[in-house]
Amino acid sequence: MKLQFYYPRWGSENMDWDHFCQKVKQAGYDGVEAPVPEGPEEQKVILDALKNNDLQLVGQYYQSFEKDFEVHKSSYVKQLYILASVQPVKINAQTGKDYFSFEQNAELFAIANTITKETGVTICHETHRNKALFAAHITHIFLKKLPDLKITADFSHWCNVAESLLEDQEEALALACENVEHVHSRVGHTQSAQVIDPRLPEFKNELEAHLRWWDAIVKEYRDHKREVLTITTEFGPAPYMVHLPVTGMPIASQWDINVHMMHLLKGRYCK
Repeated sequence: MKLQFYYPRWGSENMDWDHFCQKVKQAGYDGVEAPVPEGPEEQKVILDALKNNDLQLVGQYYQSFEKDFEVHKSSYVKQLYILASVQPVKINAQTGKDYFSFEQNAELFAIANTITKETGVTICHETHRNKALFAAHITHIFLKKLPDLKITADFSHWCNVAESLLEDQEEALALACENVEHVHSRVGHTQSAQVIDPRLPEFKNELEAHLRWWDAIVKEYRDHKREVLTITTEFGPAPYMVHLPVTGMPIASQWDINVHMMHLLKGRYCK
């Protein structure tokens, strides 16, 4: 089994794409996770920078803002087709809303499956606050009823939602780990979806909990002889990253933490 690591565009939007991709490549990443604009000229800038630096793309859908379901569904379809048109490795989608009904969110998952069949681009659904898969127990219900559902495992959100390290939701986590298509390797805790810095001893328990879950995902991939596991090291900027009041200075480096997470997981799994 091979691991591929992706760096998030989130937090580096002020950097031009050429410089950004050069930096990502030099750090040892395989690609970038990013949304894709609608305009072909803007797309070309991104795709050329990726190609020139031999980097791959995981497309990112995050624009699930519309409250009205029919408007939301129309926008969802449009954005997924835009992403699929550039043929990324896969698409990570923040699908649905926590206040949509089970049937409504299931309809969105079915739409994504149809687009995957039409385009050949796998779409996986992120375990993200405010979205369809916002909590472990809710995702468990979806996975029981929709066993082919593929998720992006970002369990940091579930810790925040449940105000725990999910010690009492082992069954939900076990099933989730069997259905992972993509990983966001951010470490969360009971009060936030991102610890200040996973290198700090204060967050040893949180890091070890997430490592156990990632171990289970890697074991699942190895047991089923899957060839590639994609991982985005997705520690983010403010408001995920704590900033000092008045000055607005971040108290840790997003870049350094993400690169550290890549090396940590390479050392753990690529022996």
